[in-house]
Amino acid sequence: MLADELLALVIPPRCAACRAPLAGAADVLCADCLRALPWLTAPCCERCALPLPCGRRCPATGAPFDAAWSAVSYDGVARDAMRALKFSGARPLADVMAAQIAAAAPPGLLCGALVAVPAHPARRRARGFDPAELIARALARRSGMALERTLRRATTTERQLGASRALRRAPGRLHVSARGTAPRDAVLVDDVHTTGATFAACARALRGAGAERIVALSWARTPDDRTRRSSG
Repeated sequence: MLADELLALVIPPRCAACRAPLAGAADVLCADCLRALPWLTAPCCERCALPLPCGRRCPATGAPFDAAWSAVSYDGVARDAMRALKFSGARPLADVMAAQIAAAAPPGLLCGALVAVPAHPARRRARGFDPAELIARALARRSGMALERTLRRATTTERQLGASRALRRAPGRLHVSARGTAPRDAVLVDDVHTTGATFAACARALRGAGAERIVALSWARTPDDRTRRSSG
């Protein structure tokens, strides 16, 4: 019997989102939580990834990336799952999220090379891992796409978590640079797409390093903050 099976006998596995007992040791989310995921199945804007109509003016107007897409809305179970990954170390969730992205992404979106959005250095040190990189790695395994470590984030950059929309978009708040030449077709991967400010900073760095087509890809997308406020 494997060590994880023995551990499951002593400490039954629980759902990462709701903490309910799981049916199998290999499961991460329970059946109820999987069914409750708020999938973005309605037509969404190809630029900002919000459900249409996305407002009088698309939030991604003028953004340096060409397209954006997310699998779920950052609500309910999706929010609980993301918090479990980012703040409780539930790393197996990254593979679940990557599998859902790979299964649901529109045809032609996953083309080129994957580039993980770099986490704030202080957060990476505190967690011991980068959630976006974990998702990107798992997606690379499932899709066969290359994972390029092209971007780095300055240590003086401020954290985005908890900042207002205005602060997130303030000039000079984020400093991201590219190492070497960027892939021609780049798929930026992040855990949550909030205002798009982080994606924009990364896309500008990739453009400067030679990228021609850039997709902003995430597992979750926050609701439009003009209709619902979110600090995610």
